[in-house]
Amino acid sequence: MLALADPDLDNGPRTNRSATMRMCAVTRVVRPIDELIRFVVAPTGEVIPDLKRKLPGRGLWVSASRQAVAEAVRRNQFSKGFKREVRAAATLAADTEALLARSVSEALAMAAKAGQVVSGFSKVEDALKAGEAAALIHASDGAADGIRKLDAIVRQNAGIGDESPEFPVVTALTSEQLDLALGRSNVIHAAVLAGPASKTFLSRSQLLVRYRMADDDKTAGAKNSPNKNLSNKNSPEQTVRTRTTEQD
Repeated sequence: MLALADPDLDNGPRTNRSATMRMCAVTRVVRPIDELIRFVVAPTGEVIPDLKRKLPGRGLWVSASRQAVAEAVRRNQFSKGFKREVRAAATLAADTEALLARSVSEALAMAAKAGQVVSGFSKVEDALKAGEAAALIHASDGAADGIRKLDAIVRQNAGIGDESPEFPVVTALTSEQLDLALGRSNVIHAAVLAGPASKTFLSRSQLLVRYRMADDDKTAGAKNSPNKNLSNKNSPEQTVRTRTTEQD
């Protein structure tokens, strides 16, 4: 008699490469893997997030939502899913968010090394006006005046026949985090130019924002709404929002 496949666990990163959908261990909803986070058990018996989906061993998937991860810890879902006693720290949801933010910063640093980032108001303004920017970045603690002026250029570009369906505006990192990523001081505004490294930065930013703003794990359709602003209920500035044409 054939054994039934375990719906909670994958069979490791190598066998899971072709999979595009997995079930969330908390909600029991099948979702695209880009909307989930894979967790594995370290040799110490501790549950850790596998953001790159490459760590060895079987993995358990949870919706990319701080609330869902916290709920998994509260329900002891990791021990149930892995079918053995494992240690899931009470701070796992916060720890996962910190790792996601670090991965965004690292991707931005890689894009900068590849020459795909400019920073400073004037340089960002020039990149936007020249149509060279693939995304606009504001520090989440940046002054409203500069943000408003650069966002106005994005709106102007949107009204001049830009065929791109959306223009990302990333405000997921603080000025201090931007400083560390770009190796400069007092970075408030930056622009990411087109290229492979910039695509990695944007995909990681989207995952971080989904994780922060998810409300009862109902964000699966957000990325399909081009004009929808994605905001964190607890910190409205920390967003990756698509191109908007209305006044902020």
